[in-house]
Amino acid sequence: MFLALSLFSLPIAVQADVNQQGTAPLALNKEKSAATISVTSEMVVLHATVRDREGRFVSGLQKQDFRVYEDNQLQRIELFQHEDVPIAVGLVVDNSGSMQRKQSDVAAAALAFVRSSNPVDEMFVVNFNENVTFGLPDTELFSAKPSELSAALMGVPARGETALYDAIETALTHLQKASRDKKGLIVISDGGDNASKHTLKQVLQTAGRSDVTIYTIGLFDEYDTDRNPRVLKQIACATGGEAFIPEQTSAVVKICKGIAEDIRNQYTIGYAPTNETLDGSYRTIKVTATGPHGAKLLVRTRAGYIASPERKTTAAGSQGGVR
Repeated sequence: MFLALSLFSLPIAVQADVNQQGTAPLALNKEKSAATISVTSEMVVLHATVRDREGRFVSGLQKQDFRVYEDNQLQRIELFQHEDVPIAVGLVVDNSGSMQRKQSDVAAAALAFVRSSNPVDEMFVVNFNENVTFGLPDTELFSAKPSELSAALMGVPARGETALYDAIETALTHLQKASRDKKGLIVISDGGDNASKHTLKQVLQTAGRSDVTIYTIGLFDEYDTDRNPRVLKQIACATGGEAFIPEQTSAVVKICKGIAEDIRNQYTIGYAPTNETLDGSYRTIKVTATGPHGAKLLVRTRAGYIASPERKTTAAGSQGGVR
């Protein structure tokens, strides 16, 4: 299935201080930008996680260490960043009846992510069973305070049916209100859905049209008759995220800490496609990276987009992973 990737016109502020290679680092954190230049272009923006063969994050790479190909044609990287910038993240938590035995582990995991995050991040909680509700008060769109987010996570008893797709759609819509450029969702569920008005196809299309990276965590036990790990894998891979299916529910705390680290270690890469025709065709993307001494590295990001005449977002796949 082809899913969507943001293809949008900006201006983006780029810091004017130029490094020794003559490249200007992207300043997505507007609070840090000083003197800026304006760059206006049709830009494909990718968030890429780079690991070595042992699975360790690779930091310190420069723009010249990456190659981006669209339909096998080398592209020129226009934007490049590798900083711990503030992000907007939604915690989408399944509180249906099938999750009752796992609720304390889920809350502990979500709080582990909160404590591993930047104090100026924008976070929120979406709780769902057959109904979808926001955990924070109506007067507060986002928070980075562990006490407030803890209360938001514990406010709904685990019971009822499951509206997973509606919850993700709600969270994606809410993220549009965030002021941070980098956005993500962490979805903790058994993957089942028996109460949504939206369909999986609609969720994949909406997720693909956004620039949101979605991480999913599947928690199952012998009582989960509606478990659906395949759905969780599809949703994560649609956006270049990862799907985690731990054998033990207690492992979810470590997973959430790892997701926070993954987000902090991403490279942001942007390029203006050499093929400027917006004809609705599917364009494949491949990103490679080379480390010291020519070492081949593993890159996880989206794998394509559709060049939509609407000049907005279109459908794309990903190089997402499953653990």
